[in-house]
Amino acid sequence: MALKLNAVKCHPDNYHYSALPPIASFRSPKFCMASTLSSGSKEITVKKPFGPPHEVHVQVTHSMPPQKIEIFKSMEDWAENNILVHLKPVEKSWQPQDFLPDPASDGFDDQVKELRERAKELPDDYFVVLIGDMITEEALPTYQTMLNTLDGVRDETGASPTPWAIWTRAWTAEENRHGDLLNKYLYLCGRVDMRQIEKTIQYLIGSGMDPRTENNPYLGFIYTSFQERATFISHGNTARLAREHGDLKLAQICGTIAADEKRHETAYTKITEKLFEIDPDGTVLAFADMMRKKISMPAHLMYDGRDDNLFEHFSAVAQRLGVYTAKDYADILEHLVNRWKVASITGLSSEGQKAQDYVCGLPPRIRRLEERAQGRAKQASKIPFSWIYDREVLL
Repeated sequence: MALKLNAVKCHPDNYHYSALPPIASFRSPKFCMASTLSSGSKEITVKKPFGPPHEVHVQVTHSMPPQKIEIFKSMEDWAENNILVHLKPVEKSWQPQDFLPDPASDGFDDQVKELRERAKELPDDYFVVLIGDMITEEALPTYQTMLNTLDGVRDETGASPTPWAIWTRAWTAEENRHGDLLNKYLYLCGRVDMRQIEKTIQYLIGSGMDPRTENNPYLGFIYTSFQERATFISHGNTARLAREHGDLKLAQICGTIAADEKRHETAYTKITEKLFEIDPDGTVLAFADMMRKKISMPAHLMYDGRDDNLFEHFSAVAQRLGVYTAKDYADILEHLVNRWKVASITGLSSEGQKAQDYVCGLPPRIRRLEERAQGRAKQASKIPFSWIYDREVLL
């Protein structure tokens, strides 16, 4: 049997999405590597499970001028005093077990039964967004890897004592509880296909992510500022919906995770605020660059072995339920523009002024695009999700 490697064009939605839900997405054709097995006259094309995406954009690396690494070295004392304070000591932190049935308790079976009874009241579309959020959290190794690509702030040894490295490791440790907690809840609830969910997690971690941050901490910290607020909003809305469906324990779980995301957002926005103070021109140019490329969600390479458009479908359900929407994207951008006082920055270069005008004028433009897309929206359809035993959910 001969093995040939061919570049096969995959579904255009297969690999990269903006953070905007599908109604306001801008997508380009993507390619993936596939193996063609030939035996005699018969050929079978099989997509490689973890092949890197071959996208139309060029992956730029190390775009920050090397001399600017000194800026981040000079910020280390500031980071120790202003960023590490947003971490919680382990002994004072919540743990997943605080919210779950106690396996050592004589009442464990009754506690699980109560959890499952509450879960019966939750609709399938809610589980789709909760599972999608959980899978996003479970791909944490990818996010730590991304942070450790950033020049000037990476953990060079795996146990570096710099404030940047300490933050990345401790942030990862705090975030690690989120996926653990949601995963265990979903395992106990009995409503979902855990094997399909676990496959999706494995695919996602193996595929990685491409936020287009270019090893550049300016871009990286703008991305994390945006993304932490997005997850704060998403988990907050799953908490709200759980409460509306009568599951107060699940609402507490999602709300607790949202509070973590809010605290992490505060840290990352403070870093970028400091960069605006030190290097306003370079920071506003990076802000505009990141927004022109659009903020891609961390799980944009989501795949379950079946649905090449899984992330788009998950996003459509989240949009419909109001968990994370195109409006949220515009609101986050507007919040960051106001938080960093971008409109009032003075002394910028001509290019910096253009970038300033662009980001300050972008939120209303996004909202107009959303309104037009809503007006052109096609009739809703139902599709099966493997995560819930192929039950169909309205998009």
